[in-house]
Amino acid sequence: MRIRTTTRKHRKIPVVLFMVIIFFVLLAGLYYALSPIDRSNKIITVDIPRGTSFLRSVDLLEDAGLITNKYLFYALVIARNAQGNIRAGEYELSTSMSPLDIINKLVKGDIISYKVTIPEDFTVLEIAARLASYKLVDEKAFVSLAEDSKFIASLGIEGTSAEGYLYPDTYIFDKSMGAKDIIRIMVNHFWKIFTHAMQERTEELGMTMPQVVTLASIVGKESGFKDEKPLISAVFHNRLKKSMRLQSDPTAVYDLKSITRVIKKKHLLRTTPYNTYIINGLPPGPIANPAIDSLQAALYPASVNYLYFVSNNDGSHNFSSSLSAHNRAVTKYQIDRKKE
Repeated sequence: MRIRTTTRKHRKIPVVLFMVIIFFVLLAGLYYALSPIDRSNKIITVDIPRGTSFLRSVDLLEDAGLITNKYLFYALVIARNAQGNIRAGEYELSTSMSPLDIINKLVKGDIISYKVTIPEDFTVLEIAARLASYKLVDEKAFVSLAEDSKFIASLGIEGTSAEGYLYPDTYIFDKSMGAKDIIRIMVNHFWKIFTHAMQERTEELGMTMPQVVTLASIVGKESGFKDEKPLISAVFHNRLKKSMRLQSDPTAVYDLKSITRVIKKKHLLRTTPYNTYIINGLPPGPIANPAIDSLQAALYPASVNYLYFVSNNDGSHNFSSSLSAHNRAVTKYQIDRKKE
């Protein structure tokens, strides 16, 4: 009996030892999970692109100096069941955070967001440049996607470009979004703004949606004054009824890849599909992305017989019903363009 008792006691020793080891391992793991990376409180920004694997995400955190022991971090992520739940995006992390704090933030998707204002009458090129300045999109990829016919059709747009339908407003974007998400958000906003009543008015005018948006984009480019827009619109509606060319300066430079602030006489002589000094009627598509004032003006032009307008050189315009009156206004107000 004594021999058996001694044997049982010897058997209990490894079990107790194993439990002690497990206890200290768990204690060490808990200490690792809850302890700050260091005490420097250094702020580090880490960008986890869309489609990044779990292992690659850990590598990015390690490269940023936010992981001191990759294997313990692996174990903690698995214990947290977070390996498939890390959200892409740009994160602002601190070395004063614990590994568990970092994992929880990655799972929650507490990413950096950007408040981006897209001004009225920006073109696709200008919008792409604005978004690229925040590093939210690749500029060329954004423009290419905005001209992808299949994608554009999926958004309910009749045409070959998102130009005209990227509604100008202030948005909250983040780097977990791609160009496709951003375009979709902006176009969806357009469809919320362009109400059913506006669609009915489009039909009443005998126009198509693309024609209204195109006209609104020209109105917006011609004037930034809300009260003037119905007058500008009236001039173009009147000209269209009389089969007169619209002769809108902004249309002459729309196809240029660089932004042209000063429109010269040589620009008006260019043969392009959009130049309304050369073509008859409306251009084949919008030349910018108009806001509600321009859209409303295109649908509800002022009841006037104006056929001409010229800049007063202060942003406002002088309107005329006859060519002789217009020529007098040009002589009075317009600065001669430089000939090149």
